[in-house]
Amino acid sequence: MFIKIMKADITKMEVDAVVNPSNEDLKDGKSGVCGAIHQAAGKELAEECSLLGGCRTGEARITKGYHLDAKYVIHTVGPVYQKTKEKAPALLASCYRNCMEFARLYHINTIAFPAISTGSFGYPKQEAAVVALSALEQWGKEHPDYPGIVFLVSTSDETVKIYQQLRNS
Repeated sequence: MFIKIMKADITKMEVDAVVNPSNEDLKDGKSGVCGAIHQAAGKELAEECSLLGGCRTGEARITKGYHLDAKYVIHTVGPVYQKTKEKAPALLASCYRNCMEFARLYHINTIAFPAISTGSFGYPKQEAAVVALSALEQWGKEHPDYPGIVFLVSTSDETVKIYQQLRNS
């Protein structure tokens, strides 16, 4: 598995799957990355999400990508930082691991992750990046046969810089 960090709009990524940082109802968040993914994918995404029965924090669900360049959208619910401080790292790591399990099961070779929970869910960016990289690297060690490329993407220079600094340390 190869991890690539880049500044990009996740809704324009030409990958097998994009990860949608969702809410437990899997409804269009109207703003942020979740809102952008729903808007770009079209109303069919919301219709399919409504059939899934929700998603608990740390878990993931998969749908078609519809009008995105991605074949799939993997929805995951990150922790709301202020409500789950003690459990937040484990819940956030679970998001990344569960998304990667879908990648493995669905033969997804390119997957783009946003910085899960760092928007309206208030997870500090530096702490979230440490968890993300650690969880992905650990998953990669446990699945050495996975041939994929994992993109950590953000439109924020600050977030991209945090990921790059952590990778170089």
